[in-house]
Amino acid sequence: MVLERFRLDDRVAVVTGAGRGIGAASALALAEAGADVVLAARTESQLKDVATQVERMGRKAVIVAADLSDTDQAAALAQTAADALGRLDVVINNVGGTMPREFERTNVRALEDAFHFNVSTAHALTRAALPHLLASDCAAVVNISSVLSRVSGRGYLAYGTAKAALSHWTRLAARDLAPRVRVNAVAVGSVATSALEIVTGDEGLTAQMEASTPLRRIGEPDDIAATVLFLASAAGAYLTGKVLEVDGGIDQPNLDMGLPDLGEA
Repeated sequence: MVLERFRLDDRVAVVTGAGRGIGAASALALAEAGADVVLAARTESQLKDVATQVERMGRKAVIVAADLSDTDQAAALAQTAADALGRLDVVINNVGGTMPREFERTNVRALEDAFHFNVSTAHALTRAALPHLLASDCAAVVNISSVLSRVSGRGYLAYGTAKAALSHWTRLAARDLAPRVRVNAVAVGSVATSALEIVTGDEGLTAQMEASTPLRRIGEPDDIAATVLFLASAAGAYLTGKVLEVDGGIDQPNLDMGLPDLGEA
């Protein structure tokens, strides 16, 4: 039965950035499919809310309030999962992000920080998880990348470069870890999360983004969570090294930062 391939009964997943938005939606999707989850993010109160929803589904939830920009804390999640839940089958590297900034204000430190937060954290956790993943018969890693890993727009240099690195890290890691561990990514477009509230709270900006998106809407966290579940489960068993574009069909940024040409006011 095809639908059975989406089940993750009694599997264990670690989800970073799981307190809200895409991370929370992904954790809940995995739990609904039968997985127990380790939820990691900075804010404990948000994690507790997600954990309560997981437990209402009859699954176990372990919360870890941590600064995941610290790669040691990110890496430690793998052993936490094994100790608390007995195994580790799925890693969702969702934590990341970088605020837009003009080229002239993007110094080397800003570029390196973006790489660290979006790529180094994923590498640290996945590398620490590897011994546990190799013991699983359905090991999968899913990274959350961005449409800006492949399109260009002013103000997104650090973020887009880091996400492009994460997308290619996905392809390279998939080669290194095949055939035992599948590694894929989701390149997301604009999604209605708290990070986008500054836009979604403005009717004019929202209308601009919707008009610039072929599907004429901003994405929902569940749009991404459904794809994460596909890639994490046996439904996606014949995919590795792939970056699935879940972006409403856009081929350029659907939010113009309005930055002037250099030298102009």
